[in-house]
Amino acid sequence: MKITVYGIVQGVGFRPTVYRVAKAMGLKGYVLNNGSNVEIHVDHSANEFLARLKKSLPALARIDRAEFRDVDEELEDFSIAQSHDGRRVSLIPTDTAICGQCVKDFDRPGDKRHLFPFTNCTECGARFTVIADLPFDRTRTSMADFPMCSSCTKEYASPEDRRFHAQTISCSVCGPEYTLYDSRKKTLKGDPFRTFAEKIDGGSVGLLKGWGGMHIICTFENASRLRKIYRRGDKPYAVMMRDLRTARKYVTISEQEERLLTSPQRPIVLLHKRHQAEPILEKVSPGLGNLGVMLPYSGAHLLMFHHLKADGMIMTSANPPGEPMVTENDKAFDLGLDYYLMHNRRIIHRCDDSVVKINSGQTNFTRKSRGFVPVPVQANHRHVVIGVGAQWDVTGSVSRNGEIFLTQYVGESQQYPTLQYLEEAIRHLEGLLGTKQVEAIGLDKHPRYSTRIVAKRLAKEYGCELVETQHYHAHAASLMIDRKLHGPLVCLTWDGTGFGDDATSWGGETLLADFSGYKRIGTLEGLPLLGGDRAVVDPKRVVTAIQLKLKKEPTLAEGKDVELYSKMLEKSIHASSMGRVLDAVSCILGICCKRTYEGEPAIKLERWLEAGKPRFKFELEFGGKRGTEVAKTLPMFEQLLEMKIESDSDRADAAASFVHTLVSGIANRSCGYAEDQGLKQVGLTGGVSYSGPITEWVKETVERNGLLFVGHERISNGDGGISTGQNAIAGAYIG
Repeated sequence: MKITVYGIVQGVGFRPTVYRVAKAMGLKGYVLNNGSNVEIHVDHSANEFLARLKKSLPALARIDRAEFRDVDEELEDFSIAQSHDGRRVSLIPTDTAICGQCVKDFDRPGDKRHLFPFTNCTECGARFTVIADLPFDRTRTSMADFPMCSSCTKEYASPEDRRFHAQTISCSVCGPEYTLYDSRKKTLKGDPFRTFAEKIDGGSVGLLKGWGGMHIICTFENASRLRKIYRRGDKPYAVMMRDLRTARKYVTISEQEERLLTSPQRPIVLLHKRHQAEPILEKVSPGLGNLGVMLPYSGAHLLMFHHLKADGMIMTSANPPGEPMVTENDKAFDLGLDYYLMHNRRIIHRCDDSVVKINSGQTNFTRKSRGFVPVPVQANHRHVVIGVGAQWDVTGSVSRNGEIFLTQYVGESQQYPTLQYLEEAIRHLEGLLGTKQVEAIGLDKHPRYSTRIVAKRLAKEYGCELVETQHYHAHAASLMIDRKLHGPLVCLTWDGTGFGDDATSWGGETLLADFSGYKRIGTLEGLPLLGGDRAVVDPKRVVTAIQLKLKKEPTLAEGKDVELYSKMLEKSIHASSMGRVLDAVSCILGICCKRTYEGEPAIKLERWLEAGKPRFKFELEFGGKRGTEVAKTLPMFEQLLEMKIESDSDRADAAASFVHTLVSGIANRSCGYAEDQGLKQVGLTGGVSYSGPITEWVKETVERNGLLFVGHERISNGDGGISTGQNAIAGAYIG
């Protein structure tokens, strides 16, 4: 009997497990990678064998389905046969944290991998970032540059060994090596990790090369110095803590958050700061109530903490502003840091750390990357389609055989190097999936989004159709794919900026959507953007426009600018954006009036919403035009501008009262529309849905109306999910 197994079956110790189960049952036959799946040939008891195999699967393996077929062949003692290429339908293994058994090897004096930074086995370590092609064999990885020593070869060849056919196996004799350099590229002698840790403890800012990229690191106390070097404004830094117990000194951790922190994927988890830790953490994540925390996920991290005195260290992606993370050693020196601890293994594919947040009990990805890609989601079609994303937080997507695969996080696509990275990521994913002919390319309608360049180039190459998608339709479609929904959904799509059908800026939309189309049933009152995109990065301009519309004195504009702004007012593009509304609230209340990173004023507002009580009464009025209901925000802003804020408590309560009135009011109207259509669910998507209080208020409203609230769980809420929505819409379009 030939059993063909589909799922996560490569690079996760699957074949060795098959071998051990078959040998224990006394079966004859063989197992091999088919470039895309795994074939298992046994002489008898196929069903019993598969049942036992499922009970014995390695931690990272997954069987999605198995096909049986009788074959006529002579079988000998069970063996693992040579892999060969086939039609690619297998799932690609992800990078996973060092496992518990390898940690024991790492910690054990006398073990040949004691304190070896590349310790791994078949169940852990780098996968996606070192793979050039499938099937996952050493010759197709960056470990091909490091021939195994006799000891590692013996482990690799022994079916009873935990490292049997571990493609990235190595030790201190035959594996990659770390070298420490100073800022002048001079090699420093001595133990590189010990010396580097001493420098970091002493106040230096350094670079540590990892599996799929490089991190800039320093202690918490040196966050201000890092900001001067790295020019990141107030953008929060992620940190790596020594261990879970240490992390609890700085942040609160729920059971659900602990499971994420300690999972094999080891993402950065956004956690609430403890009050007593806020002084030291304020410079790490200024103005925020949370902190991005991760735990060590490689031998290099464990070795770093073996020598480091500090509880934790800032670890931020090593990339020039707006460009992809550095992967080549020579280019790392351009970052202008004090010290560089780098190894000599090639990074075939860069991959940033994933960032997640528990929001109303659901896992929200603010960045889905290392450890979680390229695991697919079920598609609404069976076509080969590519989605190229929007402009910020870009990912790409490739669909095949009824599944959509996302690339790793790419970033902001305005810079040409990042645009190149997007195309490389899509092409690499295509290569791993074995797609040959693309049927359609999904892209955003915004005429100035640079991702359209990649879309047009790919469409010309493949001779396929370009399918333009409206930004918020793509958001809604990504949510439907995420939650496996097929029929129409009333969906609140809230974020900062998206190109509207009327050429204005949208971002506070209520849609009735399915994969084939949408109807805009609700929106926010448009606010003038004085200077267009300048207003997006300057909340004072939004507030000034509101004050001028209300015939009030523009308190945040200099005298010479007031006349200019007054002339610009009626000619400016208008934005029906929830993001701009939140920016304005944040600025009016003195929380944040200067944006140094994407979404900063609204993000800094969140801790005030969490602390506040909606005790002040605001009136939300609705109007309408051409069948689209409009939530009137200007009267609410007039109330807010007239309020006397005498304390931080008043500020928090005013923020909570304004935002609660607005979002629950819109959610309530959306529920009424859903019920009129005979629908049972209301969804929430877009960057604003990362806000804990806003999500909770919408959820409470929906459930109070007896409907089901639908939020994200597997695909990014924000623009990181746009390429998925584009893929789904384009797939539906071509039929």
